[in-house]
Amino acid sequence: MTHAQNGPHRRSLLAGAAGLGAAFALPAGAAQASDTGAAPASPATERSASPGRYPANWPDPESYGVADTRPDLWPREDNSFVLPLELRPRDQERGTVWMRDTYVNCFTVKGRTVYVATGTTRVPGLEAAGPWNDGIFVWLAPTLKGPWRLADTTGIRPDAEKGKVWSPEFVGENRPGRTVVAPWQEYWHDEQFGKRGQAWAPELHYFRGKWYLVACMGDHSRKVGSFLLVSEGGVEGPYRLIEGNLEKPFGDSFIGGPEFIEPGAYHHIDGSLYSEGDDAWLVLHNDLYARFRDDMEDIVPTTDLPRFRQTPYSPEPYLEGAYVFKYRGKYYLVHAAWDRASLDAYGSTRHAYDPPGTGRVQYQYDAVVAVSDHFEGPYSERWTAGVGAGHNNFFVDRSGDLWATFFRNPNFGYWADPSRLADAAVPGVVRLEWTGPRDSRLYVRRGPGGRGD
Repeated sequence: MTHAQNGPHRRSLLAGAAGLGAAFALPAGAAQASDTGAAPASPATERSASPGRYPANWPDPESYGVADTRPDLWPREDNSFVLPLELRPRDQERGTVWMRDTYVNCFTVKGRTVYVATGTTRVPGLEAAGPWNDGIFVWLAPTLKGPWRLADTTGIRPDAEKGKVWSPEFVGENRPGRTVVAPWQEYWHDEQFGKRGQAWAPELHYFRGKWYLVACMGDHSRKVGSFLLVSEGGVEGPYRLIEGNLEKPFGDSFIGGPEFIEPGAYHHIDGSLYSEGDDAWLVLHNDLYARFRDDMEDIVPTTDLPRFRQTPYSPEPYLEGAYVFKYRGKYYLVHAAWDRASLDAYGSTRHAYDPPGTGRVQYQYDAVVAVSDHFEGPYSERWTAGVGAGHNNFFVDRSGDLWATFFRNPNFGYWADPSRLADAAVPGVVRLEWTGPRDSRLYVRRGPGGRGD
């Protein structure tokens, strides 16, 4: 996670939300007021402190852990759009890049504004990004509207697909003293899944004049967990693996993950990078962090990784995509959480961030957020910042406006409906709004009825 100024059906159950669908199909051309390069920040980010000049801070649903499903919190045509990323040959038929875990950020590099985009993608012929995929692609643009072009990697690998900056396929580039792909990251085969090995949830960061990629080897990899790459050139690479990941992912392994994962091979996933000044931290799901060494070749050794001080739900569900974002002196801890729908004692639909259970149906993959005065916490109670916007990141564009990414999870719930799959797994961005210094909340930019205008 990067410092904001430097650079988560049953039709009978869900009938109450059925009428919302038409508002949420975002065509690739529906780019609503993105950054233009003109300066000063938007009213949402630069309003005066006088009463009524900030968007309203909504009361939270009762009790703690109940999800807020109001249409104002959905990415809509008036507050969001799908990035028109340059298509690869594999994308031509669909017309949009298939992407999960969308990541977008804005950096100033040698006086120039550079927007970057990356995410989890799939190979032709597979419906998902597993049991294997072919690595990490990067797109670049001078503005958020574009044009978005694949990073020009042709000078590094003339015969490889343009824009692919790292892949298990690059194992042949290993040299003594320089590892691109570690043994635990290589493709492998078994009788159940055939070819295995996949990279998840990449993030690209510009820190101290260098480009870093933090990503995760996924459930079908030999070892599962987070790792860091550093570029020896520009944003296009070439990238190599840092010393601390030559033998394993970050952190200690734990027995967890799917049943087909070998015990001890599953490490903490969804790694992210947060930087502030000359210091950087690794953030791991769902409550761990660690400081990087000054040389960025490993995390500072410790017996046990420290944990963020959070206000958990009761019971606490499985969370993903931990991300830290700093804005106006406050730290925001973002998680992805499944809103599960169930029936309460009165037969009404209840939406909550509950663990799986009988009668609970996955509905939306939401972004929930908590705020703190300190990086390590304690963090406030969480609130729903964006419906269906889980596993994302927050960033500030060059005009000072706030944005979040989204992708619309096609695995379960609302976006898994066959009629909506064409609009799922997309590289989307949605405007955010800040509720001012008193409340310091961030929400998806809501409509006139919810913003307190």
